[in-house]
Amino acid sequence: MFSRISCPSRRLFLSVAAGAATALAATGFAFAEAPITRALAAAPSQASAAFSTLAAGGTTLQVLSPEEAAAAARSGRWKVLDVRPVPPLSYVGGHIPGAVHLSEQAFRGPNGRLPFQIWTPTKLAGLLSQAGISNRDSVLVYSDGNDVLGTALAAYILEKSGVRQVAIVDGGLSGYKAAGQSTTKAFPSFQAGSFRPTTVQGLAITLDELKPLIGRKDVVIIDPRPKAQFEGTDQTFIRNGHIPGARNIPWQSFTEANNADASKKNAHKLKSLEEIRALLVSRGITPDKKIIVSCSTGREASLQFLALRHLLKYPNVRIYEGSWTEYSATNLPIAVGPEGSPAQQVSLR
Repeated sequence: MFSRISCPSRRLFLSVAAGAATALAATGFAFAEAPITRALAAAPSQASAAFSTLAAGGTTLQVLSPEEAAAAARSGRWKVLDVRPVPPLSYVGGHIPGAVHLSEQAFRGPNGRLPFQIWTPTKLAGLLSQAGISNRDSVLVYSDGNDVLGTALAAYILEKSGVRQVAIVDGGLSGYKAAGQSTTKAFPSFQAGSFRPTTVQGLAITLDELKPLIGRKDVVIIDPRPKAQFEGTDQTFIRNGHIPGARNIPWQSFTEANNADASKKNAHKLKSLEEIRALLVSRGITPDKKIIVSCSTGREASLQFLALRHLLKYPNVRIYEGSWTEYSATNLPIAVGPEGSPAQQVSLR
């Protein structure tokens, strides 16, 4: 997913310092230092009914080369998740040895008000336990094709669920195979994990928290959807357009998804940090700003959220999980047309 940066260790460690608690104030973002106060524990082989709330900053995101990913899978110290979407025949046809198939689609569903929202901590804990994962496990995630967004979404959900060490395969499965690493059709045997329901505060922002921030000069909303959806010419939603003041940076602009050189085209690789940083600065998106990433359902936003938070180390980044699915179903003002279009009141239809 992310392009590699040369370093002596040959591994890119993308981390936010453990123990840095993040609180969201009603008028903006406020940050304070605090330790993680709750230990992660659970009953054997099942998700505990107890619930833990952790401060942001405890997760380290790594990008592993195909060689490192293969070694991690062989070591037995990493749980491997193949999150390619269903139907699962791609997984059946070949996967990284030891990988458990847990489709990205399994992580979300209706919440009684909106479709495609991330499941509750309790349901996620049961899902991860069933896939053989416990809180203290290190988890390696991969997908293939254009489904880098599924990889990013799963990685974000693992971080939100309190997993301390998450890794992504550089280049996805196609990059893994192109590097000569072997796949298998054998299904792994494993025991259920014991994942305790956990949520990390300070990563997501709710609609109520977002509303007073719209239009503030120190706040930037990034919308990674396609231009037609951003401008409202695509009539998919109840109301069509974007949050007033949002800046349209399609998610592909962070990646090699549209590289003119077909041999380098890979949605699972980010462009160089210099290219991404230059793009952001040219749009006035700098580390001193409070950044909110919002898309259609939170899936597209997860890629840019991870890149900004972990790779570029922007200190004030949030993801609006409800995104346009939720916002379009309200009576809040919207903007229709290109960036800079004025806010207008467009009633629900």
